[in-house]
Amino acid sequence: MNPAFPTPPAWLKQWHQRLPVRLWSWHALLGLEAARRLAGLTPPAELEGHRFAMTVSDWGIQVRFCCRQGRFLWCDEPNTDLQLQATLADFFCLLRGEVDADTLFFQRRLQISGDTELGLIVKNWLDALERPAWLQANGV
Repeated sequence: MNPAFPTPPAWLKQWHQRLPVRLWSWHALLGLEAARRLAGLTPPAELEGHRFAMTVSDWGIQVRFCCRQGRFLWCDEPNTDLQLQATLADFFCLLRGEVDADTLFFQRRLQISGDTELGLIVKNWLDALERPAWLQANGV
């Protein structure tokens, strides 16, 4: 089931694109860190030191972060090792476990670029995550 997220108005998307990436990354980083601490979203050791970019295509928001000492931290560098791009609804479905990364990728709803080996590690990690009951697709 694909949740219905509103499409942002064009002016909001343009406004997002004019603001510094750091301003739009802080809330996502807080969410990642909260999930790490509360729900056990611990990144595998293979992610250590790597830089990532997640782009929410329909909202025009890009979040850049890295993994250091098992934590998710802001990344200042525009060059990243792995880039993921999808709509907000597709990222939400992936997070809830309603659909796997392979399905989204082969349906061209998830674009992955950069380090292929790192992409496979992230994909396998996301697929293997044990999601809390409140987050699971059948938990609500």
